[in-house]
Amino acid sequence: MTQLPDPLVFDTGPLRHFAEKGWLGVLKFLAGDRGVLIPESVERELKRQIHQLPALDQVLSADWIHVDRSDDVAFVMAFARYEQRLAVGEQNLGECGVLALGNVRGFETVLDDGVPRNLAKDEGIRVTATLPLLCRAIREERLTVPMVEALADDLLASTYYLPFETGCFRQWALEQGLIEYK
Repeated sequence: MTQLPDPLVFDTGPLRHFAEKGWLGVLKFLAGDRGVLIPESVERELKRQIHQLPALDQVLSADWIHVDRSDDVAFVMAFARYEQRLAVGEQNLGECGVLALGNVRGFETVLDDGVPRNLAKDEGIRVTATLPLLCRAIREERLTVPMVEALADDLLASTYYLPFETGCFRQWALEQGLIEYK
């Protein structure tokens, strides 16, 4: 596996929905030199969904998304612990792998689902979500508010959950203190 300096470990959801709506390059841009890492369990989830959503091939073939195939005892034990708490059949196995990498390797995790994100926070795992990453890029003047508004509205047009309605990104981000009024 390629060694990345301090990768962002993504769950399936952001990769799936950003690819579906044509915004996958934004995740590459947000990660920058840190790179993007996914556990093998996320790769498996994406492969299972590719027949429903051919755009996932962009994720699976991207040379900037690296797959971690950890099988050491510490990772396997952490994965099993998260699997007992989160997995329902084959659902949520991606989150289990993301959490295990965050726990065992200290990598920053990107989890948009509340339950695994709260679990990560409770366990001291570095965790963020896509909206804070986007807002950080706005604050750093790497992205514009209108661009992120368009991205958010595109995601909302699919089945992606965001904590605001179409057209309300700016208001939400201001209320959360994630961007400043200009």
